[in-house]
Amino acid sequence: MDVLARNNVHVRGRGDRAMVFAHGFGCDQNMWRFVAPEFESEFKVVLFDHVGAGGSDLSAYDKAKYSTLLGYADDLVEIGAALGLKNAVFVGHSVSAMIGVLASIKAPDLFGRLVLIGPSAKYIDDGDYKGGFSEKQIAELLEFLEDNHMGWSAAMAPSIMGNPDRPELGEELTNSFCRTDPEIAKAFARVTFTSDNRSDLSKVTVPTLILQCSEDIIASEEVGKFVRSRIPGSEIVFLKATGHCPNLSAPAEVVSAIRAYV
Repeated sequence: MDVLARNNVHVRGRGDRAMVFAHGFGCDQNMWRFVAPEFESEFKVVLFDHVGAGGSDLSAYDKAKYSTLLGYADDLVEIGAALGLKNAVFVGHSVSAMIGVLASIKAPDLFGRLVLIGPSAKYIDDGDYKGGFSEKQIAELLEFLEDNHMGWSAAMAPSIMGNPDRPELGEELTNSFCRTDPEIAKAFARVTFTSDNRSDLSKVTVPTLILQCSEDIIASEEVGKFVRSRIPGSEIVFLKATGHCPNLSAPAEVVSAIRAYV
């Protein structure tokens, strides 16, 4: 199967160097529409959908392959190989931050820089590590999603988005969650919220920037600081943006932070 068709890959812009944007859970490449175009004059901008999202080929979804984040990282490496990418800038939001970390470890020449927006290496608290959720909370979250995909989306998306004074943002995320195939969404949520990538962070060998929002119920400042402490030589920028999706709520600030780094 053509990997570019499978992942609904689109390449725009110009420049010798590529910038690859990877979306988070329940989203698709449309979530970058306020950020990615700003780099098209300087970079070859690469947008794609994870299998199961957006315009990807749903028939390519394999439950075994995508039972861990490594399956998604393999796709990212395949996309890079198909496009002949080297030394690209990777911009990953939420769960895609860790997918990018895994891809960079697997293919060290693929990315020259990582930009991780709202990353978390583990969502579940573990001893001294505070991921933000207890094991019981994650079990209940996944059970709610299993029982009622639409209800879960309507309840969770506005909280994840934050910015209650701008309800249209929460509504967009809700609609995005609701468009996702329910069975794939349930499986991807389980993989996302039960993953533990803490031991992978020290294996990252490329310069890394972490963009951290305040009032982020999914990836707190403590979580962002942990990621920074474990990725050698990484930097963290605390955005004024609130909530978990600054690519939608504060795109100009995200663009500015990325541009200053690359």
